[in-house]
Amino acid sequence: MARVILHFDLDSFYCAVEEKFNADLRDKPFAVGGEANSRGVVASASYPARLFGVRSAMPMSEARRLCPELIVVPTRHSIYGEWSDKVMTILHNLTPLVEKLSIDEAFLDVTGLKGTGEDIARQLQMTIRTELDLPCSLGVASNKLVAKIANNIGKARKKDGKPPCAIEVVEVGREAEYLAQLPIRELWGVGPKTAESMYELNIETIGDIARQKEQFMIHHFGKHGYDMWRRARGIDNRAVETDSEAKSISNETTFVRDVRDGDELRRVIRNLGENVGRRLREKQISGRTINIKLRWEDFTTLTRQTTLQVATQDDIAIVREAIRLFEANWTKNKPVRLIGVGVSNLEDSIQQLSLWESDQDKKSRQLQSTLDDLKQKFGDNAVKRGSNIRKRGKK
Repeated sequence: MARVILHFDLDSFYCAVEEKFNADLRDKPFAVGGEANSRGVVASASYPARLFGVRSAMPMSEARRLCPELIVVPTRHSIYGEWSDKVMTILHNLTPLVEKLSIDEAFLDVTGLKGTGEDIARQLQMTIRTELDLPCSLGVASNKLVAKIANNIGKARKKDGKPPCAIEVVEVGREAEYLAQLPIRELWGVGPKTAESMYELNIETIGDIARQKEQFMIHHFGKHGYDMWRRARGIDNRAVETDSEAKSISNETTFVRDVRDGDELRRVIRNLGENVGRRLREKQISGRTINIKLRWEDFTTLTRQTTLQVATQDDIAIVREAIRLFEANWTKNKPVRLIGVGVSNLEDSIQQLSLWESDQDKKSRQLQSTLDDLKQKFGDNAVKRGSNIRKRGKK
């Protein structure tokens, strides 16, 4: 029996979620991301905005130039995470063979389920729309490679300023035929430099790659050439990997202007560390490895980490280690463009309260739970530690 693989992708997910909370955004050119005057980038663009050329990862300043009437909506990652969880629950209710690729994208192996791959895809699309009011597109094929490419092609065909809600099906045995006429950049592993080398060899389509001799591709591109040659023929035997447990929890920020004030940088580290701690507690996990990320004004990036003897989800421990790493790797007055705090080496956090837990421990735990509840209800900035508030008049 041939495998039936779906590639699932929510259409402009962040924008679709924002429209649920603000109906006035529907059919408007808007983007989710940071403001242009803060080095912001586009995290997600609505389909009306895409008609102006606005795209994800584009500097918001450029997006504003392309579309002067663009509405900018700030990102709300915690909200998007909640809706992503709802979507993934529906996917897992359909099949346990779900490989989550990102917050809005996944592979599903639906081999053996009742109905054709197209039937299953249409039913899933309808379920997501009916239960969550979110648009999505799917590619259907016998393997992950072709299903992903099919979805990309299906979505690209729609250019009317509306979510594509596409379903693109590639029949079993016609994988190579489907890929043959597509440009080489549609194939996994063909980046700009590889594409330039192929153009010099008069290779322009995926079919051109498939028609080459295996040894020709190996001669010019090494082992990567062999891999591309197989993909061009629609060959992909990878299974849908269901192990999607989080490997790390992190938070970072890019400054409007490079920051060289040590007190300001420490304050930001405290905020980031507290947010990471709260996310760990929400997921009921702890981590042994604390890390920081520092990006300098010339865009070079440094990461440093330390591993604890006992896993933690405590803000104070996370912030303490993060600041220690910062102090050991930052030179006074050196400008910082980006700073991040993360926790990895994760494990389940099952609290076993003993008779020996002190009253102070209990009070600290109860206080932390109360603070988490307040931030969940009123936002991350609802409650701040005194050490995180800049003193009046201080620069």
